[in-house]
Amino acid sequence: MLKVDKVCTYYGKVMALHEVSFEIGQDEIVSIIGANGAGKSTLMKSIMGTVPIKSGSIQFEGKEISKQKPHVNVKNGIVYVPEGREIFPNLTVKENLEMGAFCRNYSSKKINELYEECYEMFPKLKERQKQQAGSLSGGEQQMLAIARGLMSEPKLIMFDEPSLGLAPVIVDEVFDIIVKLQQAKHIPVVLVEQNAFMALSISNRAYVLENGVVSLSGQSSELLNMPSVKEAYLGG
Repeated sequence: MLKVDKVCTYYGKVMALHEVSFEIGQDEIVSIIGANGAGKSTLMKSIMGTVPIKSGSIQFEGKEISKQKPHVNVKNGIVYVPEGREIFPNLTVKENLEMGAFCRNYSSKKINELYEECYEMFPKLKERQKQQAGSLSGGEQQMLAIARGLMSEPKLIMFDEPSLGLAPVIVDEVFDIIVKLQQAKHIPVVLVEQNAFMALSISNRAYVLENGVVSLSGQSSELLNMPSVKEAYLGG
């Protein structure tokens, strides 16, 4: 589905990613864990096309996409749910959802069907569809960010720190949604997350990023039990 091969990304003269390689297949949840500044968000932005890569290859469904613009990647089926939600606070919930379908040439009937699918998955959004998005709680804003991504009917969805700033009970709810989303729609999920325990608990495979380099990879269940991972990311 998605294959990243030896990607290097720079911010000016500073190397943020050094020959990073990873891949995700159909029906997988793959997590990427690491400390702050490890390059996790940079990797997502490099895939999405918002940060240009210096070298390496990014292939989606067998086609090279490393030089493509973000809106083209969205049209081709890649959705990025960014860190911090980045909803449009002054627009209503429904208008935010509409923006998620901006790159698609949908009929009014299709748009309405997608609204209803989102409202079925997130009933609270239906209750608040006419409300300004900025007035929602943090958890509701995260649900809106996910629903907005679903409006373009993605083939792959990437979550960047979905638990950031949320209360523990809401974190559990968000991770349940991610699992249900993958199971119900069979959309592969790339999950970048500082909450390493939660990320490893729901993913099939995982990669550990350290200073822009993949230091470990394997089955998530195996990484959960590795002493080095426990010490560094799971509190011992």
